[in-house]
Amino acid sequence: MYQANATRYFTMPYQRLGRSGLRLPAISLGIWHNFGEPFTLENMKKLLCAAFDVGITHFDAANNYGPPPGSAETNLGYILKHDLQSYRDELIISTKAGYDMWLGPYGSWGSRKYLLASLDQSLKRLQLDYVDIFYHHRPDPETCLEETMGALASAVQQGKALYVGLSNYNGEQLKQAAAILDEMHVPFVINQNRYSIFERTIEHNGLKATATALGRGIIAFSPLAQGLLSSRYLNGIGDDSRVRTDGRFLKADTVEARHSAIVKLNTIAQARGQTLAQMALSWVLRDGQVQSVLIGASKVEQLQENVACTQQLTFSDKELASIDAVCKEAGIAI
Repeated sequence: MYQANATRYFTMPYQRLGRSGLRLPAISLGIWHNFGEPFTLENMKKLLCAAFDVGITHFDAANNYGPPPGSAETNLGYILKHDLQSYRDELIISTKAGYDMWLGPYGSWGSRKYLLASLDQSLKRLQLDYVDIFYHHRPDPETCLEETMGALASAVQQGKALYVGLSNYNGEQLKQAAAILDEMHVPFVINQNRYSIFERTIEHNGLKATATALGRGIIAFSPLAQGLLSSRYLNGIGDDSRVRTDGRFLKADTVEARHSAIVKLNTIAQARGQTLAQMALSWVLRDGQVQSVLIGASKVEQLQENVACTQQLTFSDKELASIDAVCKEAGIAI
């Protein structure tokens, strides 16, 4: 039986989500890419246990993660039951609904019927009575916000979620949703959005500033820009890279267009005594307005490298200016 590392809480920082009582580790583990086919259950178990051993208490899922959709939750649920069950009260398990999950008019977006049915299915796959955080995964332009937020409220009232969150909302949408949830006394604590050195939309659409002003937390996904901000593409595109084997989320022309910037950013990282991935994660966490970053990993070594970023989260003004200069040269909006 798995026994957790007794020193797991010694070095990981835990940040409070806004004004809530919930804290997340600076590094959280997402199961978007590596918990479906073709990965093995044994490798998934190694990743989850290694993550918990270094203080990663938050595992983030969604109904459609896989492939096939739902399989990532099923695999996570199996490991939670057979290896981590005794640690359930030390873990934050989150899931989401909002993207396409099943056929027909009730399998996507933000209706009450879809969200609550999806949560019930997720709980069965996860083999849990409740999740700690239930997110609406994306804004629904055709369903009134009151209905969608009402479904999140029901999830909490029914004891199926402790907290709720929003994903991929902008600042104005966040403000409107927060007002509705506050009126219903729903514990809305977190926003999940894409954020990295190469992708700064939340700085321009009001999400980052609004979340801070309203006392809500932020967790960033894709902080390494689908692997661009790592050593993987410093020397070009390898035959085993995701660009070659998948291609859904990162294209070869994007890698080629960003290659010069990647090399220059790596030089800045080396001067800081970090890998490029470590610096990219530290950059997202640099000002405290983002409380956690979601990493994906297929190997324990990747996970351990990324966690080490927490030992150096501060930047000098010169370093930040140098990073911005590289991005401007590459045509990236900052």
